[in-house]
Amino acid sequence: MEIATVLKANGGCEADRRRLRRLRCSVKDYAWGKIGSDSLVYRVHAANSDREIDPTRPYAELWMGTHESGPSYLEDDDGSDGVTLRSWIAENPESLGDRVLEKWGCDLPFLFKVLSVGRALSIQSHPDKNLAKKLHKAHPNLYKDDNHKPEMALAYTQFDALCGFIPLQELKSVIRAVPEIEELVGSEEVNQVFCISEHDEEKVKSAVRTIFTLLMSAGPDTTKQIVSKLKHRLHMESQERHLTEKERLVLKLEKQYPDDIGVISAFFFNYVKLNPGEALYLGANEPHAYLFGECIEVMATSDNVVRAGLTPKPLDIQTLCSMLSYKLGFPEILKGSRIRPYITRYLPPFEEFEVDLCDLPCGASTVFPSVPGPSLLLVLQGEGRMSTDASADEISMGDVLFVPADTEIHLKSSSDLKLYRAGINSRFLDSP
Repeated sequence: MEIATVLKANGGCEADRRRLRRLRCSVKDYAWGKIGSDSLVYRVHAANSDREIDPTRPYAELWMGTHESGPSYLEDDDGSDGVTLRSWIAENPESLGDRVLEKWGCDLPFLFKVLSVGRALSIQSHPDKNLAKKLHKAHPNLYKDDNHKPEMALAYTQFDALCGFIPLQELKSVIRAVPEIEELVGSEEVNQVFCISEHDEEKVKSAVRTIFTLLMSAGPDTTKQIVSKLKHRLHMESQERHLTEKERLVLKLEKQYPDDIGVISAFFFNYVKLNPGEALYLGANEPHAYLFGECIEVMATSDNVVRAGLTPKPLDIQTLCSMLSYKLGFPEILKGSRIRPYITRYLPPFEEFEVDLCDLPCGASTVFPSVPGPSLLLVLQGEGRMSTDASADEISMGDVLFVPADTEIHLKSSSDLKLYRAGINSRFLDSP
């Protein structure tokens, strides 16, 4: 009798450890966010929070995870905020699975976000692990983490971004078409670009590094003068011809950030427009700036950002210009792979994360198989029922749940349901 009681108690504890945990999540009100109910972040936060939400503020990012700058909290049985997810994981490390514990310690290795971008974010890049450690040690108030920050953005609406340097031939055309660039960096440096072949990769990188660094290092008075000159020229030419898509973007950026060197530097970057369901991934030391739209974003757990334009925040131009890879060419766009009915997987080349998108029609069912690592689930549309061998939950828009390792999830929709799962990259989990 006593043995049976102990076994039952142990089984109950095991089931309790493996049940889904509802989370309350943090939001960021950065100035570039969309305002109030125009923002997907606002709508998710309003559904996720038990507090009154101010509809007049910008809502830029919803953070789901363990990062101390935006922690998630377990929802108590009475609906109030409980302990942080990070604290709960520290007390329940088996929820991560053995491989994750061994590789990354007792913490989630990824950070999950929703972004609602109303105007351009900064031109930025994220350091690799070695540089992250150096920056954190030298400037801990500015660079709060010693970790790298590879990331992936999955478009929820059409999502516009600048990402990576344009190909060499396009760069040559841009320099011919935008005389203000030569005026800023000098004829000798510009001519270097015209004298090199795309097959000489190191010379290409060196030339682009030189002119980009000179451009970004221009003083404020020179920048103001050149941006004004560019703006006037484009307005005059628009009366005689249709401006290119990039030229129209540059004028839009100038309205958002007058006299900013980022306005001219936008000519150097690929203009990417993601359709809903397409994704873009970014490794360390790659320049980018999100421009407009709403996306789901996942990254390694870090908040390190090196900025160089299109922002009122502190700039670190020399660090950014020295750290960039200067790879040229259009970035790879992920369209996802169907892994089972209703579920599409986005698999970037980073160990820390992947994302599954589940589009489940009303009345349909599917299964997320058990995996030996933790997951976060986000519901962005519809209602349904989610069950494991340890719990069953009614879910609806705005719900965020932590899923312990080795937990199979059965899902049935009562209306058209859209759900995102962030988890450890399956290539890492499946490797020997």
